[in-house]
Amino acid sequence: MKRIPIFFAIVTLAVSSAAFAADTIVIKFSHVVAPNTPKGKAAQKFKELAELYTKGRVKVELYPNSQLYKDREEMEALQLGAVQMLAPSLSKFGPLGVRAFEVFDLPYIFPNKESLYRVMDGDIGKKLFAKLAAKEIVGLAFWDNGFKQMSANKPLRNVEDFKGLKMRIQSSKVLDAQMRALGASPQVMAFSEVYTALQQGVVDGTENPMSNLYTQKMHEVQKHLTISDHGYLGYAVIANKKFWDGLPSDLRTSLEKAMQEATAFERDIAQKENDEALAKVRAAGTTEIYVLPLQERLTWHKVLLPVHKEFESVISQDLIHAIYNVAAQVEQEKTNKK
Repeated sequence: MKRIPIFFAIVTLAVSSAAFAADTIVIKFSHVVAPNTPKGKAAQKFKELAELYTKGRVKVELYPNSQLYKDREEMEALQLGAVQMLAPSLSKFGPLGVRAFEVFDLPYIFPNKESLYRVMDGDIGKKLFAKLAAKEIVGLAFWDNGFKQMSANKPLRNVEDFKGLKMRIQSSKVLDAQMRALGASPQVMAFSEVYTALQQGVVDGTENPMSNLYTQKMHEVQKHLTISDHGYLGYAVIANKKFWDGLPSDLRTSLEKAMQEATAFERDIAQKENDEALAKVRAAGTTEIYVLPLQERLTWHKVLLPVHKEFESVISQDLIHAIYNVAAQVEQEKTNKK
């Protein structure tokens, strides 16, 4: 008689497992920016392609604008399995303990997009993603958001103009050092809180690619904008490792295809979105725009370059110099084509 409950338990478990396998798999994809940014649009493109290529076996739920989690919370939520996918900025991996990713925060390390993409898509990018496995995270793709510009409620033309300003940054030791090198006081703050902080004078300024600045309406509360291209902001699309590894192989292949196409789409629109955002800020007339001339850009570069040396022991001297070599190779190829 005692065997009957065990038998029924086994049958019930088998039926439940079969039913689960047939159920739609839900991917909660959380991010902190607006849906009309390059990242927001790419997330929507991934959703559409993922659901198409898996024939509806996977459903992607998007949660933009920090609807579920703010900057500091989302990585922990991913590791705990509360969400399955994120697209955090590359600055988020330093606080997680994967300090090599802070190389993307170094000022003026990428002279152009060609060098950047070659780093992301080559051996350097693969090695960086491999470092995430120990954190139970899988790296899926690098998404672009463009070079950053400085904004404040006073003109930022010379390095001396930063002295004493409270400048919002992401949680990054490199960005902290960058602002200190300029003479500013760095203030770590969640992205969702920046507009209000600028409006109320809690911080004086910040740095952003144009699409982020415009879609968050920061130009409404920033009187001055300097086109400096001093740093880079990109994202890594990542997944909970246990969830990703546990997917049926055919679904994983379909999702990888969707991600590859969404990444190509995202990179195509990133620069276009930033150019359009700059034009819209100019048209709004609320912000004076200053394009940093070459001579002053060289001065900024000279002041900020020591930050590279400061972080060689943290990020890896070999990694930093490997990126220098990629940039030099790209420039040499350009010269040879002339």
